[in-house]
Amino acid sequence: MKICLVSPYDFVHPGGVTEHVRHLADELRRRGHEVTILAPSSRVPDDHGIPGYVRIGRSVPVRSNGSVARIALSFHLVRRVRSLLSKSDFDVVHYHEPLVPGLPITTLRFHRGVNVATFHATARRNLGYYYGRPFLRRYFNRLHACICVSEPAREFISQYFEGDFTVVPNGIDGTRFHSDLPPVPELRSEGMATILFVGRMEQRKGLPVLLDAYAQLRRQRADCRLVIVGDGPMRWAYERQCEAKGVPDVAFLGHVSASVLPRIYASSDIFCTPASGGESFGIVLLEAMATGVPVLASAIPGFAQVVEAGRDGVLVPPRQPEAWARELAALLDDPELRRSMGRNGIAKARRYDWKVVVDSVLDVYAEAQQRSRAHLVAASTTT
Repeated sequence: MKICLVSPYDFVHPGGVTEHVRHLADELRRRGHEVTILAPSSRVPDDHGIPGYVRIGRSVPVRSNGSVARIALSFHLVRRVRSLLSKSDFDVVHYHEPLVPGLPITTLRFHRGVNVATFHATARRNLGYYYGRPFLRRYFNRLHACICVSEPAREFISQYFEGDFTVVPNGIDGTRFHSDLPPVPELRSEGMATILFVGRMEQRKGLPVLLDAYAQLRRQRADCRLVIVGDGPMRWAYERQCEAKGVPDVAFLGHVSASVLPRIYASSDIFCTPASGGESFGIVLLEAMATGVPVLASAIPGFAQVVEAGRDGVLVPPRQPEAWARELAALLDDPELRRSMGRNGIAKARRYDWKVVVDSVLDVYAEAQQRSRAHLVAASTTT
């Protein structure tokens, strides 16, 4: 098939949806499909060296759901999109967050073929969806099939739009994340356990909770270090916080390359993600599990979809540093439990390999094509 994947977000800026689209495109190509990716970018010129990628518009930052989304907002989108669609005969156009203003809605407006959507987000509410329903429904009704990455994502979008939503989870690349990776020597030392955080430096990711918990832990013991991977607007404040409180053995690595990240997971003894909310799934949890690392995660709906408490990880109340410190201490004191959770995590992660997940996506494409044909038959009959 000729497949077009449409993302509203800056394609050269790290993010969960962007990574999802990249890996989905790679696996679809491995299956023999021809894949084009449409997304904005803050970097020019158009040639980014990414197979099948077409830059549509420059991205601008917009605050959304406790984060910053970089989306395309341009008066030239209509011309670029119509020109590309007129030259291409896509069998399926697959929109990620299809109702985000800009590129997805513009493409959905002009594409006359099979339309599939994936909804990634979850939140307590969305004022844009609430007040924009009369306008957005006309675009939602153009979708022939809808995917949600988790039950929380399905529950969120179904508050605003009624539809038949199929849950297909995020995937991980089993060739990159696995249990046989060599650790990074600098992150391993005798008698020191490594606690790892991976995520953007923004409020909803909850890093201050982990920093407070780690500070409490280090007042009681000296056999652990904290490694923090990621960047963002809050990084300088978190670094100053550690310096001001004199918290020892904290390493801020910033952004690391995709080739190095799996080895950093493999260098850790415990992986922590203390997000306070707004997470529909938690792909970093599966990345850690795939490398055999037990996880501590906030007890929020998106993470509870992934973690089986007591078996492959621990769910901890969000925003409670004392509880995080207690659970960290308990895992540090029980190496056998860590090993058991690591083994169970490896087994679970295999079920989320992109090779498995793409089968479900292709099933949805086939269903959407059937619905599209049925609509065309019905329309021809009525005329």
